[in-house]
Amino acid sequence: MDRGSNPFAPGAGNQPPELTGRDNVLEDARVTLERLQRRLSDRSQILIGLRGVGKTVLLNRIDKMARDKGYHSVILEAPENKTLVEILAPELRRLLLQLDMMEGAKDIGKRALGALRSFASAFKISIGDVGIGVHSAPGVADSGDLSRDLSDMLVLTGEAAVEKNSLIAILIDEMQYLTASDLGCLIAALHRVSQRNLPVVLFGAGLPQLAGTMGNAKSYAERLFVFNQIGPLKGEDAIKALEGPVERVGVKFAPDALSEIVRATEGYPYFLQEWGKHAWIKAKASPISKEDAIAAGPEAIEELDRSFFRVRFDRLTPSEREYLRAMAELGPQPHRSGDIAQTLNRPVEQVAPIRAKVILKGMAYAPAHGDTGFTVPMFDGYMKRAMPNFVPRPPRSRKQSAPR
Repeated sequence: MDRGSNPFAPGAGNQPPELTGRDNVLEDARVTLERLQRRLSDRSQILIGLRGVGKTVLLNRIDKMARDKGYHSVILEAPENKTLVEILAPELRRLLLQLDMMEGAKDIGKRALGALRSFASAFKISIGDVGIGVHSAPGVADSGDLSRDLSDMLVLTGEAAVEKNSLIAILIDEMQYLTASDLGCLIAALHRVSQRNLPVVLFGAGLPQLAGTMGNAKSYAERLFVFNQIGPLKGEDAIKALEGPVERVGVKFAPDALSEIVRATEGYPYFLQEWGKHAWIKAKASPISKEDAIAAGPEAIEELDRSFFRVRFDRLTPSEREYLRAMAELGPQPHRSGDIAQTLNRPVEQVAPIRAKVILKGMAYAPAHGDTGFTVPMFDGYMKRAMPNFVPRPPRSRKQSAPR
């Protein structure tokens, strides 16, 4: 069928043509946003899940919801090579300047902008101009202790919002890339904001290890945040994600075609979009048949291999690739660290540093102590395609592995 009218457009964070199976998450966000509007306290929310389940899509939808309710919001992504201060300080500047432009008193807002100047200076961050007549605020957010200074900044930002009868939503994607120290400081700052009942809320998203990292950083994290587990779509929700988009343009899927695509994709939203796109291309006319769905499989996998999978594979060192290939040899489910080491013909202590690195890069996570799982669905199949002739290197002796 005509590619120009294909309703499926898989991409990183692209809003799907049919967002299904996430009503509970969006309802939780709506309630939280409305409670803060009424000056009632509520917990910030963290979305946890594997790659391809739509966490970024949900963050973008929550951001729009917040802005529609009159919030001043910032949405940002935590990269691997930047600190929390580097990504957050420029956004706080933008928020505070927006508040400063609103009608009403400006005393706290000007003080917050002055504190932000001190804050940026203390951590050697360039944020640009913060306005005429705004001076640094000695003794506020300038100690160089991130836990104390970030708390000062978020409290002042919340007080500036109160001064302007406004509200603040901060949305951070890929939070697993924040260091444990930065996470601890962010949690402590939000704790202070919550204790003062200020209208500042965080919506975050990250891979499965994020919940444990936050709990380790601050023991009270589980009481300060709602952790929403985001998984693959089940049953009717997966079918609606396929049916809804095509029905709006007068096309249907045959029931067995829907079953085939849901089976092949395991209900992961990104993969549903990819298979839907290629099934549409393969079909000559409506309804899209099971044969079309089966024929779409190799095309969808090839495209995933070129983009979704390959971009992650290219970030790996040879030893990290070998480690993940050993995991793939054992199957898609999480595996004991000892079994992976045995597949590599190495003792556990030799491969432990590699395991730590693939977890740090967001390619694996520890669902339980001593277990390791893929953060990317179906990555085991990709690793077998990318490295078909897997032969573990001979084990190194203690003498060979010792530093010179």
